[in-house]
Amino acid sequence: MTGGGFSSRAGFLLASIGFAVGLGNIWRFPYVTGENGGSAFVLVYLACVFLIGVPILMAEIVVGRRGRGTPPTSLASLSASAQKSQAWSALGYLNLATAFLIVMAYAIVAGWVIYYLFQAMTGGFNNMDANASFALFRSLTADTPAMMGWATLALLIAGGIVAAGVTSGIERAVVVLMPLLFVLLAVLALYNVVAGGMDAALTYLFAPDFSKLAPSVFLAAVAQAFFSIGVAMAGMMMFGAYLPEHVSIAGSALVIVIADTLVALVAGLVIFPMVFNHGLDPAGGTGLIFHTLPIAFAQMPGGLIVASLFFLLLSVAAITSLVGFIEPLIAWVGERLQMRRLKATALLLVVTLAFTLISALSYNTWSKVSVAGSSLSTVIDFIPNQVMLPLGGLGIALFVGWVMSKKDVEAELRLSRGQFLLWYQLLRFAVVPAVFLIFVSGLV
Repeated sequence: MTGGGFSSRAGFLLASIGFAVGLGNIWRFPYVTGENGGSAFVLVYLACVFLIGVPILMAEIVVGRRGRGTPPTSLASLSASAQKSQAWSALGYLNLATAFLIVMAYAIVAGWVIYYLFQAMTGGFNNMDANASFALFRSLTADTPAMMGWATLALLIAGGIVAAGVTSGIERAVVVLMPLLFVLLAVLALYNVVAGGMDAALTYLFAPDFSKLAPSVFLAAVAQAFFSIGVAMAGMMMFGAYLPEHVSIAGSALVIVIADTLVALVAGLVIFPMVFNHGLDPAGGTGLIFHTLPIAFAQMPGGLIVASLFFLLLSVAAITSLVGFIEPLIAWVGERLQMRRLKATALLLVVTLAFTLISALSYNTWSKVSVAGSSLSTVIDFIPNQVMLPLGGLGIALFVGWVMSKKDVEAELRLSRGQFLLWYQLLRFAVVPAVFLIFVSGLV
């Protein structure tokens, strides 16, 4: 390993919450909720988070702390100690590949966020109407050099934090950034209580319409739960490898998931009141916050200040999540190529930017490219999020529940005998078949 370790439980929790709480909560959760019928999706999502997400998150951290290495190394060593095939290290590579592919698309969106922060702070939303809002977003996505420039800035900020190491870089940054994120989110939600639209948002999010449930909704909910919590992306496994022995894995996992879920729900209460209050479309897709919210900001009193706060919040969330995605990749590059941390970071950022260009081009020059009947940008989002993430989560549950030494798992969790058996049987006989069935039926 090349990253040292966390100095405290608080450092681990803030870093893990920072990884979990990102664009997945504030950008992705609202538009996926809109695309999947609102409240019915939210109910399924909450069930997936606590009944599937928590057990798998605990399992992933167990693998990281017990293995004390990068995901492939940890899985190989734990397989060997259980006298099972070291081919399970392939699961670690799947997790790393998932993280890399997500960063490929995520960096572009992080760049959009920083660009919109710049626009908000320089008066770019003045007199914004629907036509101007769509034109602004269209001009950005049509300009590949601009998208790459803002994505590069996002990656350089995250890379700089990671390059400084776990204690001096990641831990020090999240101690400042995460409280800032929570304060900004609370301020914006309270603003909506006064500004209007909150009643419609509460109904949309929390009054279930079960007629809208379908297998695709369940798959979207599992994918969103995994994406939001950070499961099966290598980051939590890597952070687990840095976790001190005395820290409770079960307690930490519960804190991470509760904080992450609250942020996602509060983000809905930040975004949907603005959407409904200004007659906008909640099913606005990936461009929801970029197409619709600048119009709302232009129409509300003090809108430029609110816009600046909102996109500052989003920028913080994007950077802390990028840190979690990049850390295991850098640790693996450093381990594999015997490189120092700074050099491994530089190499990874160069390679990442080259692949990020594919994502940028999918919005303009290659927008007509079709893969199996879907646009390239849709495929870039779908494969890692709704194929690789559920597969990775399923693999982690299978490995810890059926391959890893039960004695090693119990030693890491340090639960009472009854608590451990309840969690262990849930993982083996409920989580594994549930994820498999949801994955297969959702794809079909």
